[in-house]
Amino acid sequence: MASPFDLGDDTAYRNWREAKLVAYPRNIDELIVPLDDPRALTANESRALAVACGRANMVLYDAPHLPAADKSLPRLLAQQLGLVRLEGNYLADEDGLSSITPNDDETSARGEFIPYTHKPINWHTDGYYNALDRRILGMTLHCAQDAETGGENALLDHEIAYIQLRDINPDFIAALMQPDAMTIPARMDEDNIARAEQSGPVFAVDPEQGFLYMRYTARTRSIVWKNDPTTQAAVKTLAEILAE
Repeated sequence: MASPFDLGDDTAYRNWREAKLVAYPRNIDELIVPLDDPRALTANESRALAVACGRANMVLYDAPHLPAADKSLPRLLAQQLGLVRLEGNYLADEDGLSSITPNDDETSARGEFIPYTHKPINWHTDGYYNALDRRILGMTLHCAQDAETGGENALLDHEIAYIQLRDINPDFIAALMQPDAMTIPARMDEDNIARAEQSGPVFAVDPEQGFLYMRYTARTRSIVWKNDPTTQAAVKTLAEILAE
């Protein structure tokens, strides 16, 4: 079966690209789906969520009449959409969900990681440091409380990033599909290695279902890029796209 992500099949890519851009939302309101109760979706609500995700690889759900801090809302919503395996990182809460909020306790392990501080967090995909057999393919980000100041998120459909980069130079895509394009250095703790060094591609295609997924970070202290001219140029160009 032809794949739009096959660099040798420009026809399949052009057809997919055209369909993607024609259907792409022109306004953020097109991605907002009101939900009566995220814990018990109706058939129409499930369909609307799926349609939005199909267009932009994301959807915004809205249920302002329910208590936002109720953790069953994102958990049960995610389960109904097929997100049933929690990543369960060691900083997560006991229920496996991660409460992303600033931690001012200097002795806390969370305080060592940017998501749990007041610092801005740079472009990245969730779990970019995971081994390939534990890659993150979907996530739910639930707002339990507005930030006192700031708190805005910038989000980008990874397929749009792929299109922009491939249109500039297909060789950039080939470079970022190399299995050693990006390397995450080992993370050390008081017991030596907490996470082993991990190499992998930025863009890859799922071998069973054929969808495109992406692993990336714009952070400079936790990433080593392959040292060849094309990969370095691809990384620079991708950073410029994200900065637009």
